[in-house]
Amino acid sequence: MTLNEKALEIHRRLCRAYHCPIPYFHEMDPIDELVSSLLSHRTRNADSGAAFKELRKRFAGWQAVIDAPVAKVQDAIRRANWPEQKAPRIQQVLAAILRERNALSLDFLADMDVPEAREWLERLPGVGPKTSAAVLSFSRLRRPALPVDSHHHRVAIRTGLLAPKVAVGPSHRILAAQLPPDWTAQEVYDNHEILMLHGQRCCFHRRPACERCPLLDLCPFGQKLRPDAGPLPGRQAEPVASRLSS
Repeated sequence: MTLNEKALEIHRRLCRAYHCPIPYFHEMDPIDELVSSLLSHRTRNADSGAAFKELRKRFAGWQAVIDAPVAKVQDAIRRANWPEQKAPRIQQVLAAILRERNALSLDFLADMDVPEAREWLERLPGVGPKTSAAVLSFSRLRRPALPVDSHHHRVAIRTGLLAPKVAVGPSHRILAAQLPPDWTAQEVYDNHEILMLHGQRCCFHRRPACERCPLLDLCPFGQKLRPDAGPLPGRQAEPVASRLSS
């Protein structure tokens, strides 16, 4: 089985377990998604979400955020980790978009192919592959870009889709290349969500629940933990009714 074939088999099994298609969890303007993603770095979803809502509540628009004293932006996002770093970064990113496009809008990315759009976003200060993919996939743009979070990354390494020392950043390109190039945005989104959810619900960082994992016969990590275990074609991961925080 090639890596691409394995990636598709993992996708098929997890889609059965987590009931694809997975509904999109929100539909935001792409600039809103960008700021939300920047706030979410190393921060719990509940806290980054609260910081984003407070930022939108205190300022009339993104131009007002650019023009505000950085201390006021920092105070608005204090629920996020490292607001002293994120406040000036958000202002820098918004100012860079305005300077490049003469407008505070990312809607033009809909007219670019995905690699070109990601390259454009990643030229912005502090924007890496996870953020660029999130903007394109999670926002109303709905483009077929694959984000990789820590749960997704862990499952990919344990199942052998990634070499053990591949970091999250470089993993975006590798994992995206394993998926069919003609997949829709929904299919690519499903792939991210089911691998993330599997990491949250079964393939835990500590004490993974290999005994109920539908991927055990495909997983070198699980086979080492349970060397006597054979294929488990009938096993299902614990069902998930809604998206959990990453």
